[in-house]
Amino acid sequence: MQSETKPVLAKAIETTPEELIVILESGPVSIPWEKCSERLARASLVERNRAELSPSGYGIHWPLIDEDLAVGPLLRAAA
Repeated sequence: MQSETKPVLAKAIETTPEELIVILESGPVSIPWEKCSERLARASLVERNRAELSPSGYGIHWPLIDEDLAVGPLLRAAA
């Protein structure tokens, strides 16, 4: 029997020089850039700061470096 899991959705995101902050219903989760992706770990501050949260809250896109991450897998990888 397969269990139905609710998708993890972000309400908002914030960036700092050290980390990505994903704001969930349950509160904020801070993820160091190195745990997000290799591309984000190497990106400049300007590139990281241009993060865009999808309207659904499911994904985050960085247009300047063409990086896309889903919120649920990102949080699992950073845990």
